[in-house]
Amino acid sequence: MKDNFRIVRNRILILVGWAYIPFRKVIPPETFRYAFTGGINTAFDILLYFVYYNYILHQEILELGFVAISPHIAAFLLVFPITFTSGFILARYITFTSSPLRGKVQLFRYAMSVGGSILLNYILLKILVEELLLWPTIAKIITTVVVVMYSYLAQRYYTFKTGKISQ
Repeated sequence: MKDNFRIVRNRILILVGWAYIPFRKVIPPETFRYAFTGGINTAFDILLYFVYYNYILHQEILELGFVAISPHIAAFLLVFPITFTSGFILARYITFTSSPLRGKVQLFRYAMSVGGSILLNYILLKILVEELLLWPTIAKIITTVVVVMYSYLAQRYYTFKTGKISQ
């Protein structure tokens, strides 16, 4: 099992290294790996969401007996643990490989940073749409930019602690 994991990891690193070549003079490798793996995980999340929403839930309310969950929220809830796990694995073994922290600590901190991202998404969307009256799509674009920056900084300087904060 460990050999298969190493093979997959090495192939991903080769792919990321190949994709990095045109960007090597303008972006640090760790930042590129974060953007690349984050983009892959986001695409995976969207694909899974589409499959769950359309083909598993059939766009119908999920009845659990004690609660009914709308299909778009149910799809999110079902997909989230999968892409949370894949995101953590990519961050730990591809992006932030020089982290001195133990895996359990990283996982706990990763969960906290993801929780912060979800909260930041919610707060920014509420403010931008309901208070500043921006169009929801424009608000989502602004929110995504802010949350991606927050997420990168949180993961680099807190979750995986690979960067040094200048004093």
